[in-house]
Amino acid sequence: MLLGALTTHVTTYMMERTRNKHASLTRWDSSKLNAYEAYVDSVRACIYLSVELYEDTTRIRSSPKPHAELSLELIEAIRQRGRTFERVMLLAGDDVVEAAHQLTAAALKVDWLAQGKTEGSLDDWRDLNRAVFKEINEFHEAARVDLGVQGSVKGERHPQRDLLLPPARRNENSTS
Repeated sequence: MLLGALTTHVTTYMMERTRNKHASLTRWDSSKLNAYEAYVDSVRACIYLSVELYEDTTRIRSSPKPHAELSLELIEAIRQRGRTFERVMLLAGDDVVEAAHQLTAAALKVDWLAQGKTEGSLDDWRDLNRAVFKEINEFHEAARVDLGVQGSVKGERHPQRDLLLPPARRNENSTS
C-alpha cells in the first residue's frame, strides 16, 4: 500500500511538473512572438517615415506635413524601435539577437540618409532599402526557428523579391 501511494505521488508530481514546464514555455513563446512582432513593426514604421522624409527632402514627393514635424516623428519612431529592440534582447535566442543587431544596423543607414546625416544618390537610397528589407527577412527566419515554426520565408519556394517601386514619372517638360 505504501508503494502504491508513493508511486501515485511521484506520478502526480511528474505530471504537474511537466504541465507547469509546458505552460511556462508557452508563456515565453507568446512573449517572444509579441516582442518580435513589435520590433519588426517599429522597424517598418521607421522605414515608412524615412521614406516620407527622404522624398520630401529630395523633392521626389512633397509631404503634407512640415519637414520639422516629419523629422520629429522619425526621431520618436527611432526611439520606439530602440525600446522594442531591448525587449528582443531580453527574450530572444542568440541567432535572433544577432539578426536584430544586423537589422538595426541596416535600418540606421536608412534613417541617417533620410535625416541628411549621410549622403547618397537615389540608387544608394534604394540599395539601403533593399538591404533593410533583406535583413527583415533574415530576422523573420531566425525568429521562426526560435519559436519552432515550421517552414521558411526564404529559399526555392520564396524567391527573392525586389522593392516595389512606382513607375518613373514622365518629365513634365517633355512633349508627348
